[in-house]
Amino acid sequence: MEDFPWLSVLIAVPAVGALLVALLPRARESLVKQVALAVSLLVAAGTIAMASGFETGGPRFQFAEQYWWIRQFGVHWAVGVDGVALVLILLSVVLVPLVILASWNEADRSGGVGVPAKRSVNTYFALLLTMEAMMIGVFAATDVFLFYVFFEAMLIPAYFLIGSYGGAQRSYAAVKFLLYSLLGGLLMLVAVIWLYPLSAASPSEGGLGRGTFLFTELTRLDIDPTTAKWLFLAFFVAFAIKAPMVPVHTWLPDAAQQAPPGALVLIVGVLDKVGTFGMLRFCLELFPGAAEWATPVVLGFAVLSVIYGAVLAIGQVDLKRLVAYTSVSHFGFIVLGVFAMTSQAQSGAALYMVNHGFSTGAMFLLVGFMIVRRGSARIDDYGGVQKVAPVLAGTFLVAGLSSLSLPGLSPFVSEFLVFTGTFARYRVPAIIATVGIVLAAIYILWMYQRTMGGPLRIPSGAGDDFPDLSGREKWVIGPIIAIIVVMGFFPQPVLNVIKPSVEQTLVRVDQRDPAPEIAGTAVENGARP
Repeated sequence: MEDFPWLSVLIAVPAVGALLVALLPRARESLVKQVALAVSLLVAAGTIAMASGFETGGPRFQFAEQYWWIRQFGVHWAVGVDGVALVLILLSVVLVPLVILASWNEADRSGGVGVPAKRSVNTYFALLLTMEAMMIGVFAATDVFLFYVFFEAMLIPAYFLIGSYGGAQRSYAAVKFLLYSLLGGLLMLVAVIWLYPLSAASPSEGGLGRGTFLFTELTRLDIDPTTAKWLFLAFFVAFAIKAPMVPVHTWLPDAAQQAPPGALVLIVGVLDKVGTFGMLRFCLELFPGAAEWATPVVLGFAVLSVIYGAVLAIGQVDLKRLVAYTSVSHFGFIVLGVFAMTSQAQSGAALYMVNHGFSTGAMFLLVGFMIVRRGSARIDDYGGVQKVAPVLAGTFLVAGLSSLSLPGLSPFVSEFLVFTGTFARYRVPAIIATVGIVLAAIYILWMYQRTMGGPLRIPSGAGDDFPDLSGREKWVIGPIIAIIVVMGFFPQPVLNVIKPSVEQTLVRVDQRDPAPEIAGTAVENGARP
């Protein structure tokens, strides 16, 4: 099975499944949902089977495939996964079937907000499967041009999911999301094209003597420092928009408020990770000198994102906007870890991408269940939920506590690694960022108190029925809660997969972990002070 084209098949299966779902009779909605769920489970099973053959001590990129795509321009269909890409693909394929199951009865009701969908149930599930194919492709691509194609192609299903199945202001939110993403994508396209003549230059000029977009070959370029800075900025801005970082984050709260909860899990839980993944993979390794030059400013914006996102989360009156701003804060932590340039911080950042996907995914799914019951996302329309829906309240509490990185839950490990790794090299940003921990406790616990505690609130016209989680909903949220708890106590297997890739990134950027200090004296090579 070593020569089996795992990644190409895993990209193709959901793409073909999306076409099949789109062509099924619209009157057979149950069949549409069943086929979509079956395809997503098949992809998840195939990915787990592939992942079981990953060797942590083997070559960096495994399950690699490389075929000519556009020979005249040096473009390949080149895919392969390192440890970081593998865990992000696993995150994607685990969440998709849960999202499909969560959207079983809400796909035609725009998440229960009372706004009719513009398109059919077939289209909704076809778009989810299309997004899955794009997500696997973007994390697996080892050709920079192919990565760009998947990077932009992801916008299409995300745009239609927001614009066709969202709330009352869905068109505005979808267009804003698209314009921000296209701006970043155009900057990145210029940089990608620029790489081709640089690689085609002669070795004496720092090139390879042949035009190519293969990532492993582009890392061998000797790019002029000024040119490298411009290329770095183009890539970084595109990834910062996707991440999202302050000040290019404003598309996210609007998209979160209008998007259907199921689609929102994939947009924030997975699609946004392409930004931080791209920073770790492309910004640092293709332009190591420029990355070191930009690090002080990037760290400043990362800390700003941590504080600003948390402060704005506290003041929100809409549940989905609140969770969206918490994500802005969390992405600040991830970027902080990426640019701290230590193995602990970068391992923590990569693990944080996975943990945030599950934690925030749980939050958005539970918020979606609440919206279906109340028909409103306003915090003031809730209260006393724990009295009538204790299972929903309990899972919401666990998801919220994971979002504030409570010890024993998975985000704590990643956040701890980011802080310790950053503190070893950049103490001031690490110390300032700890304020985000205090603010997280405020926005999570206050939100829980207002929605789950106190007397039961029944908004006018909403009815008095607020059932607890159904069997289907328990099957959706149960696996995520289990993953959050298990990874909180036993994250080492995932860290073992991530660590070799992070170490190779540090070698490429010519960085080493700072030597520990005892009483102000650096300890190197095992020597005692």
